[in-house]
Amino acid sequence: MFTVVLRLVGLTATPNAAILNRMQTTAILDLKKHFTGEVIEPGDALYDEARTVLMKEGSPLVALWPKTPADVSLAVRFAADNSLVLSVRSGGHSNGGLSTNDDGVIIDTRHLDGVELLDEAKHLVRLGAGLTWGEAAKALQEYGLALSSGDTRTVAVGGLAVGAGIGWMVRKYGLTIDSLVAAEVVTADGSILRVSDSEHSDLFWAIRGGGGNFGIVTSFDFVAHPVAKVFAGSIVFSRDHFKELLTGWRDVMRAAPEELTTMFLAMPSFGGNPPAAMVLCCYAGDDKDAAMKAIDPLLQLDKPLKQDIAEKAYGDVLEDAHPPKGMRIVVNNIFIKDFSEDVINLVANQPDSIFQIRSVGGAMNRVSKDATAFPHRDSEVLVISPTFLPPDATDADIARALQPWDKIEAHGSGAYASFYSDITDKHVAAAFPGATYKRLAEIKAKYDPNNLFNQNCNIKPAV
Repeated sequence: MFTVVLRLVGLTATPNAAILNRMQTTAILDLKKHFTGEVIEPGDALYDEARTVLMKEGSPLVALWPKTPADVSLAVRFAADNSLVLSVRSGGHSNGGLSTNDDGVIIDTRHLDGVELLDEAKHLVRLGAGLTWGEAAKALQEYGLALSSGDTRTVAVGGLAVGAGIGWMVRKYGLTIDSLVAAEVVTADGSILRVSDSEHSDLFWAIRGGGGNFGIVTSFDFVAHPVAKVFAGSIVFSRDHFKELLTGWRDVMRAAPEELTTMFLAMPSFGGNPPAAMVLCCYAGDDKDAAMKAIDPLLQLDKPLKQDIAEKAYGDVLEDAHPPKGMRIVVNNIFIKDFSEDVINLVANQPDSIFQIRSVGGAMNRVSKDATAFPHRDSEVLVISPTFLPPDATDADIARALQPWDKIEAHGSGAYASFYSDITDKHVAAAFPGATYKRLAEIKAKYDPNNLFNQNCNIKPAV
């Protein structure tokens, strides 16, 4: 809108701040006439909440909380017409703080939080993009259903689902996107599209793993799974026999039933706590004998310091996120096809590093790498390592701190885009290699030719 007005009045130079402020005020007033959700500006009571996400505080020109897909369409066109930076917030858990910005627009999907059982016999459910996974799990539990959905209850459906979704039932039911059968998407021109294998199938392919590059998904239709209860919890060990623990965990998971998904967590001495190794696990089913038969080999890896495996609702497996304050956190990750002795040795020889190693085989591996925009289907584990630095750390400081990680990265390929804290061309290429990027760029050119949706692991439109 601003650029159109400038052209009409014959202004070619950059307008001064006073002119821009008047134009912005006029545009926001006009938006308020039609927008049914909240329009939040600096000074409003909700502004601090609206601008703050898990890893960052921004200072946007305006935050928009739509209540309907039509509101989302208005909000998208407002950002596009006025050439404003656009961040989309669905839970606000971006490690890079990309769901807020300075001087731009935030479209926050929190009010798009509906849950609907579309077909009980087929377990077909519709979830709003702004619904948190904790809320979704609680709602689905009433029907004896669940979806593999990450490990944090305050992450929202939209942000996790478009990134792929590596959850606590990934080995049994695959990624979150592997249960997705349709969605509603608002594209860069404000169009509201239903997408599926038979409707805008190219866009449906792209939103399953391609991130928020192609529009704002307002709702998702999933085929949920008949999981009323799970057996889950943690097993804590000392790090005295760390290499043997990690090797044993790998071997157990190679033989484990697909109902069992686990994560190996390596913690150095941190916050006054001694170094520890922890196995977090979730058995997708309520058969206690089968669950304990699967989990028992993990309990035998070494003498546990403590364990709390118990039957619980799937939603109770999910946890809250509590990032430490006053630190810069650089998060890297890599998929590894063969969790070999060489890689295990590298991890074991870094006692001061934090590692989260997720088992991601099973059902995820059986989906073709071309079936969705998530191509890393042949992986055994995903290795994630957050590095904690002072907030004023320089590029040289970061490079030195990441040297141990570089050695591990050399043994893998690919990455999970949603876990990145900093995104460079190298990171984009890792998340979307070769043919995947080419196909995504062509779809981007069709649905977002001006790259309005660029606050993400960005795919640039093909030219």
